[in-house]
Amino acid sequence: MSRTSLDNLPAADRSDVALALRDALLKAEFTADGLLDLLGAPAYAALARSETVPALRATRGESPLEALVRLFLLQQPVPRTRLEAVLPLDACVASGWLRETDGAEVAATVDVRPYGGPDGEDWFIVSDLGCAVGGAGGIGSREEGVVLGVGGASTTLAGITVRTPVESALDLGTGSGIQALHASRHATRVTATDLNSRALHITALTLALSGVPAAELSEGSLYEPVGEETYDLVVSNPPFVISPGARLTYRDGGMSGDDLCRTLVQQAGERLNEGGYAQFLANWQHVDGEEWQERLRSWVPRGCDAWVVQREVQDITQYAELWLRDAGDHRTDPAEYAARYDAWLDAFEEAGVRAVGFGWITLRKSAAAAEEPSITVEEWPHPVEQPLGDTVRAHFARVDWLRANDDAALLESAFKLSGEVVQEQVGLPGAEDPEHVVLRQGRGMRRATKVDTVGAGFAGVCDGTLSAGRILDAIAQLMGEEPVLLRDRTPAQIRTLVEQGFLEPVALAG
Repeated sequence: MSRTSLDNLPAADRSDVALALRDALLKAEFTADGLLDLLGAPAYAALARSETVPALRATRGESPLEALVRLFLLQQPVPRTRLEAVLPLDACVASGWLRETDGAEVAATVDVRPYGGPDGEDWFIVSDLGCAVGGAGGIGSREEGVVLGVGGASTTLAGITVRTPVESALDLGTGSGIQALHASRHATRVTATDLNSRALHITALTLALSGVPAAELSEGSLYEPVGEETYDLVVSNPPFVISPGARLTYRDGGMSGDDLCRTLVQQAGERLNEGGYAQFLANWQHVDGEEWQERLRSWVPRGCDAWVVQREVQDITQYAELWLRDAGDHRTDPAEYAARYDAWLDAFEEAGVRAVGFGWITLRKSAAAAEEPSITVEEWPHPVEQPLGDTVRAHFARVDWLRANDDAALLESAFKLSGEVVQEQVGLPGAEDPEHVVLRQGRGMRRATKVDTVGAGFAGVCDGTLSAGRILDAIAQLMGEEPVLLRDRTPAQIRTLVEQGFLEPVALAG
């Protein structure tokens, strides 16, 4: 079956059936919490690895929930008699959610996976059969237009997205609709686009089954479907894989190298309203003779501040192997696998690519950025604490404050030490003084940064009551230093601590 068509999908215009199905699923506790309670932690975790045997063993009983798990998550035919009192069965068959098999059984036409919203909402992600992460088949599909369920990348993007109330939001390359689903909580109007018409249809099903308002759906590539319209929020988990060709619509960009991600970012500025955010996941090339940070800086459109975080880097062999396995190519004829691997390495070597980075890109449209843009490009592969939407928003608020306050204003300002920051002293046992002092965040980005004794002492007494200048004067007196010299050399360190979120200006806290 070609997955680029809409064949064998439930009807997207039967919201009445979707709502009735939703009510039935909730009544049977077919929810994220219900799954965990039924399966237990080991079997639930095994689903995330696409291992279904533990879940099959845990659903041998006769309860309605066990029948629904087998039907929608494990893609097992279930006797009609087990479902007649659980689902609006005839309506689900007529609307295409279910199909009758040989004998007296029914089977699902799509994956339906319970998904817990950030405020405890009971949502459902619809995807093609076997393509819910944790579904029966895992990803591993080689069909061109397949629509995947929710995975690590999509939940990462959902977690870093700024969730302030907005008038309009655009989910570009919507897939199964998870970003549009999240946006429905805080955007008055949600638009979802995709090159794959099948994905738009499935997004409509996801939203309907989750009981949220329908989105405006438009088919096409990049920003083409929305014309000149602008938005308060743009999010995209695009087909960012850098591959030779565009074999799989759900992952391959179809442009040379990382051009798709570059184009997506460069054109975002003109699609944003003032103060709006654009947030993307992306891959980028590490090219011989070029600093990857400068490559990313060149992508940032005029009029936007940017925060780029590289989370992972793979050499070209690791990268090729990852995505060959994603498509199940390692299970094909060895000669075909080797030929595809060769083609991937040829393309990288021809372009001088030695590695590929993965990470997050956030843009914020700002009038001040047109004159003095703030572009932070950094590598942070360490654990973070999701959700990070508030952390992202606070980063840009601090950028605005630092840009508006010179060193004289900074010394007149008061600061507070951010919550859950601890100090670590590193040095040899028994040494009189530490070799260096490290400040470490317990939440958010969980950063760690080295500071000198002045920086550590300054941060330790920042409680919002004294100005930075008065604190430095007191430190100078204790250390026997000239106050003027300390005031001259310390603002740069204070700015770094503010930029990285260790210190917060009281003006922002208020």
